[in-house]
Amino acid sequence: MLTIIVTLGLKQNFIKMLKPYYRLIIVLFLISSCASKKVKFEDYVFKTKSEEQKYEAAYDKALKLWNIPYKEEDVKTSFGTAHVIIAGPKNGKDLVLLHGMDASSTMWYPNIKAMTKNHHVYAIDFIMEPSKSHLTAKPLSSKDILAFYNEVFDHYKLKKFDLIGASRGGWIATLLATQKQNSIDKIVLLSPAQTFKFIDKVGKTSSALMLKLFPSEKKFGKTLKTFSTHPENISVIYKRQFYLANKYSKSNSSMLKMMPFSQKELESITNPVLVLIGDKDVINSEESLERAQKYLSNCKTKTIKDAGHFLTIDQPKIINDAIINFLD
Repeated sequence: MLTIIVTLGLKQNFIKMLKPYYRLIIVLFLISSCASKKVKFEDYVFKTKSEEQKYEAAYDKALKLWNIPYKEEDVKTSFGTAHVIIAGPKNGKDLVLLHGMDASSTMWYPNIKAMTKNHHVYAIDFIMEPSKSHLTAKPLSSKDILAFYNEVFDHYKLKKFDLIGASRGGWIATLLATQKQNSIDKIVLLSPAQTFKFIDKVGKTSSALMLKLFPSEKKFGKTLKTFSTHPENISVIYKRQFYLANKYSKSNSSMLKMMPFSQKELESITNPVLVLIGDKDVINSEESLERAQKYLSNCKTKTIKDAGHFLTIDQPKIINDAIINFLD
């Protein structure tokens, strides 16, 4: 199918003509087909060294938006190097941050000052996305993802730490919490993707998938408007890094493996959990919160008004206050 579309030179126009649901199915198929091609493990995210250098320069500029003291460290794991940004008082309770898809740890710039008031923060770049973590193994399975993060936790001797995950990071946080033995205390899930249910508004989210196949500034702007109620709040500096991540990355076929957690898996989580979603979120809906309340034994939920999928951008003060009140 992919060969036919490319040969006709109609790939992009053909997809646009379809109804949103069928468009999404084909886009997912194309991403999966592209992902099935054999690539060098070290080239899993960036095609060239030049792309990587441009991206990391943008990353370094965006990280300065944190505007607090921090240090960067690289941790060797069985799967490659994990890049970790550490900030906050050393005597504060440990807090791990897991960012959203292609967003990297720099995404926490609207929230990090509040988070580091009483917590010692470890923001970990996901190893299979554009970031300063570097994958040297094959693409990770769910089991490998658990092993990767546990190696980082063990390196820092983290015990009874709090955990915040946004979007894909929320899915990973939930995956970590389903382990029979873990060192996690409280968990905050911000617009968790594919965690309680499949994508809610299929037609709208197809814009993000189209961006992966045909990256452009125009499509990027449209995607931001789809996922955020206040895209004007996004720093121009961060926006540049986020765009390059979407332009260069070929890693996100892994989203196809992100399945909603079963009733049994959710019921196995006994940690205190706070789930926040925006009232305009295209990934989740009230049904997500209902399922969280039904199957998580120690759960609080809240719908954030005038917010899309990018909660930390759309309503940073409300999100910061909700997080701090819950964790403290």
